[in-house]
Amino acid sequence: MSNLSAFPITGKWPARHPERIQLYSLQTPNGVKVSIALEETGLAYEPHLVSFDHHDQMSPEFLSLNPNNKIPAIIDPNGPDGKPLPLFESGAILLYIADKSGQLLPKDAAGRYETIQWLMFQMGGIGPMFGQVGFFHKFAGREYEDKRPRDRYINESRRLLGVLEQRLEGRQWIMGDDYTIADIAIFPWVRNLVNYYGAGELVEFHKFGNVQRVLNAFLARPAVAKGLKIPAEG
Repeated sequence: MSNLSAFPITGKWPARHPERIQLYSLQTPNGVKVSIALEETGLAYEPHLVSFDHHDQMSPEFLSLNPNNKIPAIIDPNGPDGKPLPLFESGAILLYIADKSGQLLPKDAAGRYETIQWLMFQMGGIGPMFGQVGFFHKFAGREYEDKRPRDRYINESRRLLGVLEQRLEGRQWIMGDDYTIADIAIFPWVRNLVNYYGAGELVEFHKFGNVQRVLNAFLARPAVAKGLKIPAEG
């Protein structure tokens, strides 16, 4: 039986199955990246809801795992050398899941680094830019009279969609025939931009046929459909 008592976070979110990967998350684009990857690979895990409404992410227990107070974070009781591994940052966790499972990442070095390149494209571009569109279009920023900040992020998001559109021309997925962590990183954000933020018209989403096609294929995957609902919100 794995012992996770050394991790203070388990005091707030007790592990019923301490032998499984412990996932601390929420149904945000960054959060569902990890639940989708875990569902795709079949790795055993136990999800825990980190409620923003209750400021769980600011609790001492959560901060003991991720001092940056962001979801998702994990503890793998069977990490490298058989020792528990705590990990935060969704991109790092996706890489870890891919390496641990031997899935979702090309085996050849060139393909691996090209996939990581597109993962970084999401982490450094799509996530921050789409998130700012959400702030200025859906949340508090929409009250700002000055629309220049909103328009800046809309234009950059449209440009990033254009990069994706070109990449996906003649390809089934970001890496061609192989479905990878790059797709798992990118398409929850595309979904959020259009559906949750309601910014499809603003970014002229109708012009990006390849992106629409691959988004639909992504959402049709059973593991994606399940992962998008994890952790369950009470």
